[in-house]
Amino acid sequence: MDIRLSPSLLAWLRSFDAAARHGSFTKAAAELCITQGAVSQQVKQLEEWLRRPLFLRTPRALVPTPEGKWLAVVLRESFDAIESTLAQMRQPAEAATATLSCSPSFAMSWLTPRLGDFFRQHPHTGLRVFGEFHTLDRTRMVRDGVEAAVRFDLGGYRDLSATVFLDEWLVPVASPGFLANHARIDHPQHLRGEWLLHDGSAWDGADTYEEWQHWFGQRGVPPPPWAGGQQFNLSQLALGAALAGQGIAMGRAALVLQDIQAGRLVPLLGPCVASRAAYSFVTTTHPSPVMQLVRDWLADEAVRFCADRARVLAAPKNPAASNALLSI
Repeated sequence: MDIRLSPSLLAWLRSFDAAARHGSFTKAAAELCITQGAVSQQVKQLEEWLRRPLFLRTPRALVPTPEGKWLAVVLRESFDAIESTLAQMRQPAEAATATLSCSPSFAMSWLTPRLGDFFRQHPHTGLRVFGEFHTLDRTRMVRDGVEAAVRFDLGGYRDLSATVFLDEWLVPVASPGFLANHARIDHPQHLRGEWLLHDGSAWDGADTYEEWQHWFGQRGVPPPPWAGGQQFNLSQLALGAALAGQGIAMGRAALVLQDIQAGRLVPLLGPCVASRAAYSFVTTTHPSPVMQLVRDWLADEAVRFCADRARVLAAPKNPAASNALLSI
């Protein structure tokens, strides 16, 4: 039988691949930037062309049939090979500027101040950093020309390579001015809900009160009512409010260590608590030589930072939460 990959058949296969990976026509449509109805129709056309069903359509999810699972594996391997080859072929002979996507607060507070050292070590290497924190997947990275990314999250990437290079410690911080204007705070139960400053999106999918909730849980103390505490969509904004004397923020050591060393923020109620999330370097299967340099440099910088952190802050009593992430 003569089977040719016509434009229509390729479109059907692309929609099927996305639907199989996400288990949802809606999520597949968001990835492909078309409507949910278009994805559903293209998959249906593929099934009619094959004369066999590829999905069992349940109220909650799409469940691949045995033939659907077989086709999904073959397609993913084929698309991975094509995407990897195209990514390598797009690299020009001369060194180009590499693009690194990075969580905004981490980029501003930790990465950017250290980039001068990177460029001194690699003066002929171009690196462009831009801040964003959307969820990553292989298709989006290839489409947007993003070679690698740094993310603060729980990991669990299925179609990308992710290496944890830095764990995180949580510690409440406040300005000296705020502490001077309030009664002494020497126990978690002294914290009042209206004082707390929240990063409402610590990572994609995190609960609004994730970091404070986790900190109180690790300290074995019930949290106060959350009502009244200010909320922000970036950790850097919550820390800015703390620097301005507006309350107490949950500080990530990577973001607050310089302010603590300079006396602009004061760590409270030590020791620190290990965060559930960590910083990962995320790439497609075959990162460019430039990105391999960036990955190695980040690992070296993280080692130096951890030594500084240990000299300034009291380490978590139970670091298992973050240590478990180092195997990702």
